Amino acid sequence: MRRYGLFISVALLFAFAAGHDAFDRWVDKTELPAIAAETSAEVRDRHGQLLRAYTTKDGIWRLGASPNQVDPEFIKLLIAYEDKRFWSHQGVDTLAMARAFGQAVWNGRAVSGGSTLTMQVARLLENSGTGRWQGKLRQIRLALALERSLSKDRILELYLTHAPYGGNLEGIRAATLAWYQKEPARLTTAQAAFLIALPQSPETRRPDRNPEAAIAARDRVLARLLKQAYIGIDAIAGAGTEAVPARKAAFPKLTAHLSDRVTRSAPERTRHHLTIDGSLQGKLEALATHTMSSKQAQLSIAILVANHQSGEILASVGSAGYSNNDHREGFVDMTQAVRSPGSTLKPLVYAMGFDDGLVHAETMIDDRPVRFGTYAPQNFDGVFRGELRVAEALRLSLNIPVVLLADQIGPSRIMAAMRKSGAQPRLPSGKAGLAMTLGGIGITLEDLVQLYAMQARGGVPVELFSQIEAKPQPQPRVLSRSAAWQIGHILGGMPPPAGMPRNRLAYKTGTSYGHRDAWAVGYDGTHVIGVWLGRPDGTPVPGAFGGDIAAPVLFEAFQLLKPRLDPLGPPPPETLLVNTAALPKPLQRFRGRNAVFTSAADGPEVTFPPDGARLSSAREGITVKVRNGTLPYSILSNGRLAVTGVHHREVVLPDPGKGASTFTIIDASGKSDRISVWID
Repeated sequence: MRRYGLFISVALLFAFAAGHDAFDRWVDKTELPAIAAETSAEVRDRHGQLLRAYTTKDGIWRLGASPNQVDPEFIKLLIAYEDKRFWSHQGVDTLAMARAFGQAVWNGRAVSGGSTLTMQVARLLENSGTGRWQGKLRQIRLALALERSLSKDRILELYLTHAPYGGNLEGIRAATLAWYQKEPARLTTAQAAFLIALPQSPETRRPDRNPEAAIAARDRVLARLLKQAYIGIDAIAGAGTEAVPARKAAFPKLTAHLSDRVTRSAPERTRHHLTIDGSLQGKLEALATHTMSSKQAQLSIAILVANHQSGEILASVGSAGYSNNDHREGFVDMTQAVRSPGSTLKPLVYAMGFDDGLVHAETMIDDRPVRFGTYAPQNFDGVFRGELRVAEALRLSLNIPVVLLADQIGPSRIMAAMRKSGAQPRLPSGKAGLAMTLGGIGITLEDLVQLYAMQARGGVPVELFSQIEAKPQPQPRVLSRSAAWQIGHILGGMPPPAGMPRNRLAYKTGTSYGHRDAWAVGYDGTHVIGVWLGRPDGTPVPGAFGGDIAAPVLFEAFQLLKPRLDPLGPPPPETLLVNTAALPKPLQRFRGRNAVFTSAADGPEVTFPPDGARLSSAREGITVKVRNGTLPYSILSNGRLAVTGVHHREVVLPDPGKGASTFTIIDASGKSDRISVWID
């Protein structure tokens, strides 16, 4: 009988081989197939959780699996069912062969197989069939050779990596992720039995296509394991109530954009370990998807979270959905896209002004029409607020005060500070100008988070990194401790978005020209988070403001990160904490040396007293006369509101006291004028 030729051949072979050196030479001359087959590239988080996997070049999900990654109970049951003398035989189980041969002769057909796990590995490595006796003989020879070259654990690892589980699934890890959405570290008895049965006929027993066949095969495995006393009757009863999987799940695809970058940078590696926290990443991707569900179809979003003490990137969301099938261009990683930062660079400019001794948080600074040659910056809302404190100018994100300061510091120095922080800003014109302060520059979200991380950790940069093995180098200081603290203290006083907790999160928003980009970046004592919203193609989004759409996402992201913020810490001892009047004279007021202040067209103009006048103190007050502008007026005295709702062009203000005083008149349209006087 031809189909029993295999068993006869094996019996004769072993009978002949006993005591003959020719047999050893025959095995030793076996040509082994490639052992190290391609496996799927994997990206894992800081805790070892699988973030993303990729198919092999031939489209197979083949994840490497060592025995220590698999439930020991599964391995015990697998060996008991498939090859109970696995640990003792040398590749071929002669007792199992003899039993299979005897059963075949007695029943007139093949009742059981005699293949060992090593023989199955041989077949899987060569992708050979099982039907012809020549193929079986080759498997025997190869199994014997494998046992001489590899350890039992390595052979078991090859089986756990290559066993077929339906479709393009190979290996136990691919199987459990696809069928049970988990790693194989812990399996129920029913799951283990199903995963033992499936490789024997991976297509006909696929549970998503033939659930009845899958259940029957699983139950046969359970019955034999019960008969052999490897499991008890209670396990059988419990296993029978479990359903087989109804569908094959998609593999994890967390932090998809970052995973693409790291795998492209090292295509020869199959394991990439990131600093990402998989749990946080999943929450923020859900937040991004939820946020975009109520926004325009073309809008995208990006979120980046980092620990500014260590430099580790904990989450990186490049878009609301990793897809190119919608209008959001989800395949574009917006954490790496170069965009205009709007007002988010203003804190750096003020901090540099603190360090240069130009201003203090309590210094009075102008917010009125100004011109630098042909450049005449305007506030976002077109309103001028006269003279006010630097801290208030930053919180209100006014443009004119920060441009005055940037002109004094120098745009090239601001650019150099950004680069020292680790950011890589891009200049559209190739030359730094004052407009860069208001967003006339290109920067990525990751670079902006890098910049704020420097400010958050007291002025010392930290190199952000996403791969575990990275070793950031120490960086030189960019800002003083006191300047960095002052900025954090000012930003911590920003009012939160509606409905968000007043938790003193130090944050800044920004909106680029034409409403193309909406930003929010914030930090506490440990973490920094950046948020961007806009259209990937750069099309304007009318009405999109950073404070309206990005800031709420920033606050929600911090709530998902941790239950309460870490404090920024006390001011350094060298920090000057005084009010305006107690500042040294040069710090009490700041006026840019190169600025030309002008009256706004059709704006109010103070006709009396003249700017620079010396007046006598008057108990009845100071008379101020104004022409032009739109009634009613509001008048500030030394930065504080003196009167409002003035419907006359002449008004008597309370005597502000001896010394220098400044009066600012603001009309109903927001245009203003200002004078400074000395009162004896």
